[in-house]
Order: sequence, then C-alpha cells, then structure tokens
Amino acid sequence: MKKYFLIFLIIAVGFFLRIYNIDHTPPGIYPDEAVNAIDAINANNSGQYQWFYTANQGREGLFMNLVALFFKLFGISILTLKLPAILSGTLTIGGVYLLSKELFQRERAGLITAALTAFSFWAINFSRISFRASMLPLVLVFSFYFLFKTVRTNRWYFAASAGLIFGLGVHTYIAFRIAPAILAILLISFMLSRENFIKNYWKNILVFIFFTAIASFPILYTFYAHPEYFDSRSDAVSIFSPRINQGNLAGTFAKTLSLSLLKYNFWGDQNWRHNYPPYPILDPLAGIAFLFGLIYAFIKLFHFSYLRFSQKIRDSELDTYVLLLSWFFIMLSPEFLTDEGLPHALRSIGTLPAVFLIATLTFEFFLESAKNRTLIFKKVTATLIVLMIASIGAFNSIKYHYFWARKEKVALSFNKNLTDAGRYIKSLPTSYEKYVITSYNTLEKLPIFIFNTDTPKLYYFYPNELDKINPQNEDRLVIIFTERNIEAIDTLRARFPRLKLEEKRNDPGSIYYILK
Repeated sequence: MKKYFLIFLIIAVGFFLRIYNIDHTPPGIYPDEAVNAIDAINANNSGQYQWFYTANQGREGLFMNLVALFFKLFGISILTLKLPAILSGTLTIGGVYLLSKELFQRERAGLITAALTAFSFWAINFSRISFRASMLPLVLVFSFYFLFKTVRTNRWYFAASAGLIFGLGVHTYIAFRIAPAILAILLISFMLSRENFIKNYWKNILVFIFFTAIASFPILYTFYAHPEYFDSRSDAVSIFSPRINQGNLAGTFAKTLSLSLLKYNFWGDQNWRHNYPPYPILDPLAGIAFLFGLIYAFIKLFHFSYLRFSQKIRDSELDTYVLLLSWFFIMLSPEFLTDEGLPHALRSIGTLPAVFLIATLTFEFFLESAKNRTLIFKKVTATLIVLMIASIGAFNSIKYHYFWARKEKVALSFNKNLTDAGRYIKSLPTSYEKYVITSYNTLEKLPIFIFNTDTPKLYYFYPNELDKINPQNEDRLVIIFTERNIEAIDTLRARFPRLKLEEKRNDPGSIYYILK
C-alpha cells in the first residue's frame, strides 16, 4: 500500500507543477502555440481533422487534434490549449515509473525515476508549452515498457500494446522518425542475450509489427500521397549540407555532438523558452547522477558484452544497458545532426526519459552498495538519497515558478505583449470597432486569435493596408499595434486626430500600443 501512495504522491505533485498558474506561466502564448490553436479551432469549425497540418512548416496532426478535442469539450482557453502537453508530461511520470521498475526489477528504482522526471525543470517546462514534442517521451516510455513486458512474459497483448503505441509515435513529432533504430539495436541485443529468440518470439514480433503498421498507416499513407509533407526544414540545417559543414564534416560533427552533450551538465540551451540560460538543463544533483550513471552504463555494457562474446554467457541484463545507451544517443541525434541553435533542449526531448533512467542507475548503485553494510549505514544512505530527491524537487520548482517565470527575457521570448493585447481586446465593449495592426507575416501566429475567436468587429491589417480602416464611429474606434510602428501610428493619427496614443505596459517585458 505504501508504494501506491508514494507513486500517487509523486504523480500528483508532478501534475500540480505542470498545471499551477498555467494562465500566466509561461507569461505568454508563443506564436507556434497559437498556430496549433488556430488549426484546432479551424478543424472543429470545418469538421476536417488532419493527419498532418501544413501550416508553420508542417506538423504531425495528433497533438492538434487533441487540442481540438479539449476545445470542443471544455471551451477555448489557455488551459485547454496546453492540456495535451500537461497530461502528456504527467503520464510520462507514470510511464517512467513502470519502465524503470520493469528494467531494474525494483520498486524503488521506479519511484526514483518517476521523482526525477516529475521534478525536472526540463520536463516541467515542456509540459507547460503547447508543443507536439511533449508527446514524444510519453510514447517512447510506454512503447518500451510493453516491449520489455512482452520479452519477459511472451504475451501477445503486451506485444500488441507496444506496437500500437509505437505506431502512434510517428503521429507525434518529427524526431520520432529515428526511433526505429533503437528497435533494430534492441533486436540484436535480444538475440544475443536469449537463446533462440526469433524461434521463441516470432509470433509476438509479427504482432508488434502488425499493430505498429495499423497505428502508423494513416500518416504514412498521407506522406505517400503528399511526399512534400515528409520534407523538413531540418534539411536546411543538416550538418551533412556542404553549406553548413563548409567541407569539414568531422569538425562540424565534433562541435555539434559536444554542444549537445554539454547541455546536460555544463552549458545549457540558451533559448529562454527552453531553459534558464546559461545553466545546464539538469540541476547539479541530477546532472551528477546522470554523468555517473552514463559511465556506469558503459561499464556494464562492456562487461555483459565481454561475458557474451568471450565466455558465451547470456545475460538478459545486457538488454537494459543496450536500451538506455542506444535510446539516449539515437534520440540525441536529431540535435547533433543539425547545426542551428545548439544546444537545443527541445530537439533532444526524446532523450528525457533515458536521461532519468540513467541517473537512476547512480542512486541504485549506492543503495545496492549499502545492502551488505550495517543497518545504520543503510538507513543513512537511504535518508540521504530521499533528501537529495526532495532537494531536487524544491530546487527546480522554485527555479521554474519563481525565478524563471519572473524574468523579462522569458516574457519577451514568449511574446507576452501579444497575449496581453489579446486579453485587452477581449475586455473591450462588443460595440467597439477594433483594428489590429501587425507586421506578422502569418496572422494565425497571433495569440490574439485565441482570446478573440468570437469577438465581433475585430479586424487585422498589415501596415501597408491602413487605407482599409474605415470605422463607422470614431468614438468607438480602438487601434492596437503589436509593435511600435511610428510611420503607421503617425499615418493613422493624421486620419483620426481625436485618437490618443497610449503605451500599454505589463511587466515584465510586455509593451504594445493603442490609438483610442
């Protein structure tokens, strides 16, 4: 009963950290989130839900369709826009608990991994942003959980579950497309660690493939019918491009790999949407645990490989280390195979569960080492580890919800002024004529839309379209500028001399302008 209470408590705290004050932290709705919202709104209005949405350089449709579902069930709001990410992040906590317990065959390992995931700044942050990438860790952890359950029990329904969830992965985020490489490496490991693996498991291998094919077919057929959808802007930033590597592929690869690895412990993602620069994406204790665990995982991999090839000894524990290391480096490749904005915590989000599983190895190492020591030594070790995890939780919670949330650079990176302008327009009387002047090349990227999908007399124009503004009543005219455009402001003040310019400032980091 105690273990159920502990995992419930960890998941509950993790959910709270992901949903608390969601209307105001992050301080604004980033334009990419706004596009997701507009796609969801349009899908609900038209009834045309897509497997792949082409706006904003193209995105897999599952996340947008979930947003559309929550909009339909609970109405359009910041909460419902972010609810798929919040729930994905929360369910991932439960998923890593199950997978860790399955891999290490210890309840405490599952609890440690769940706590590290629940309290991670990195995990909390992306669980509060409406990006489809938030679904990637969820799909991976449950796919591998059911896969290892299949191998342990040889039950077809676990294979079906693993295949179905893995097939859904291609509907989530572009980085998932590299994940089948993990399966290929795991298959080799299973064949090495288990005698007659193919002979004993061929039926469940076919079950897995069948259900993967069923789940992935709709979007794969969409890519077949529209091959242009499969293209990605990552082609333009690939290190294999001569324009990027300048004829020095090895040097470029060394740089991108180094930056990708450094972000966990030394120099993190410098984008304020993704991290708290310049700090690494892991807190000091989790970072040390990850480094130690990574070294330990390599040692164990070499050890079991040596036993298999030199002593002909098969040990299923080999599979655990093959999974952890292949998962980490393969899901890191979408980051280090590109050369833009590195380090990049979002592009490598597929490594998130593997990082905390590897960090768990460190805590397990010390707990196992204490087993044969005195009772007081075991208690002191366990108490220290509990205190460490509690301090990780406190550190990251305060770091995110107090320090990071109040930074002006965070507000600027999330375009808080656009969100505030949307709230301001929503507060105006419906009888007012409201004109938004913006230089955004895609209006659907304006968070103003989310607050005002049903606002009457609201119009959007570019600065070169000012002559289209023809209000019926100047006394009930409000013109909102998303940025300070002196030329446009002067032009409109000349046309409507009774309007007064006001600067709307909402700290931190939010400024927009109105003529009223």
